[in-house]
Amino acid sequence: MTGTVLLELSGVGKSFGTITALAGVDLAVGAGEVTCILGDNGAGKSTLIKILAGLHAPTAGEYRVDGEPVSFSSPRDALDRGIATVYQDLALAPLMPVWRNFFLGSEMRKGRGPLSRLDVRAMRRIADEELKKMGIDLPDIDAPVANLSGGQKQVVAIARAVYFGARVLILDEPTAALGVKQSGVVLKYITAARDAGLGVVFITHNPHHAYMVGDRFVVLRLGEAELDAPRSALGLEDLTHHMAGGAELDALEHELSRGGGGPEPFRAGRPR
Repeated sequence: MTGTVLLELSGVGKSFGTITALAGVDLAVGAGEVTCILGDNGAGKSTLIKILAGLHAPTAGEYRVDGEPVSFSSPRDALDRGIATVYQDLALAPLMPVWRNFFLGSEMRKGRGPLSRLDVRAMRRIADEELKKMGIDLPDIDAPVANLSGGQKQVVAIARAVYFGARVLILDEPTAALGVKQSGVVLKYITAARDAGLGVVFITHNPHHAYMVGDRFVVLRLGEAELDAPRSALGLEDLTHHMAGGAELDALEHELSRGGGGPEPFRAGRPR
């Protein structure tokens, strides 16, 4: 960990009745770093996201922001502390223009009382400026957001979170439904957010995407952290190995390769 620690989890667990979704998870997210959370379906990624975002309270362990213990009761509480989450569905209104989506739920107004109205000029200008800062120069800020590519929609959501004060940006599988080119667009802007000093939490099941941008890697398996390592400590092959099962695969390979003691080899042929 080289940047200032913005967010920490210590021994965090989450249970739903008799079901344990997370157990003993430690996590530290530094400013200007990308922390990649990897894991297969059922590994606990979704539960971890919801704890970080303020949707779920942990049932064990401690959640700290800027070194202070916190107990969020809603995503708004987390956002007030600078923790913004961009989900796969992006919370965008497809038929509304890009600038309106940028300010969706936080519209700027001018005038007072019942005569107040949307400050369209200011919102159009700010949305255009903030997107250009992220390297997205759209030909028409008034076009419906549905006209954008998948990668551009992700960048609109990222730029919106940064503008509204995010210091920690949590991205939920942002490349999952994208092709190679559009995934590249999103990965580029993940590094842009990191270079702007944000702490980025990149949740993914794709070790190749993670390794392209990650500074630290945490692999979850059945609700526990199987791996927590900096980039300097492992290569892509190591990361892929852990994602694929790691120690379980090693044990299976040993069992399959040992001499004798195994089941009788299968022999093809007609039954006699």
